[in-house]
Amino acid sequence: MKTLSKRGHFSRTVSALVIASTALMSVASADNDRGVYVGAGVGAFKIKIDDVDDVTSTVDRYSSDDTAYKAFVGYRFARYFAVEAAYVNLGSPDDEVLPGITAETEIDGFAPYLLATLPLGPVELFAKAGYFFYDAEVRVRSVLGSAAAGDSGEEFTYGGGIGLNLLERINVRLEYEMFDVEDTDETNALWLTAAWKF
Repeated sequence: MKTLSKRGHFSRTVSALVIASTALMSVASADNDRGVYVGAGVGAFKIKIDDVDDVTSTVDRYSSDDTAYKAFVGYRFARYFAVEAAYVNLGSPDDEVLPGITAETEIDGFAPYLLATLPLGPVELFAKAGYFFYDAEVRVRSVLGSAAAGDSGEEFTYGGGIGLNLLERINVRLEYEMFDVEDTDETNALWLTAAWKF
């Protein structure tokens, strides 16, 4: 009877230690999924306008792309949720809208986002949504000279992609993002970014 009692006590002790160790590992894992991260990336930005208001009789289409850049900082609350703020520079895409007349746009601004992630081992899927607060300048150049006009605004932006966690601290992402810019038919960017998790 004493032997059975000792074995039962030993089994209960081992079970308790296993449960406690599992709980501690879960807490440690959760803590590793939280915290600040910073990153930067490069992308390909594309803008397309099929019909330009008020000048449709002369300008039928504006379509161009350019290299874009971003730098961002974020905070991950848990494995599945994060917030992020980014400075976004969408380059200077230009297009010849008429023979000898070139239109160029410059757009940059600040964008806060909410992110939802789905971890699948070292790989994770994510979706994001936010607002892009931007300044835009349009320049038109011809042999007769040039003219420029500026504006600012805010537009809804959303996207998603896939990320890969490397060496516990590095996260590399491939991301597609849409900008809901008024009076444009297509405004999007394909990004490759890398972030360091503290």
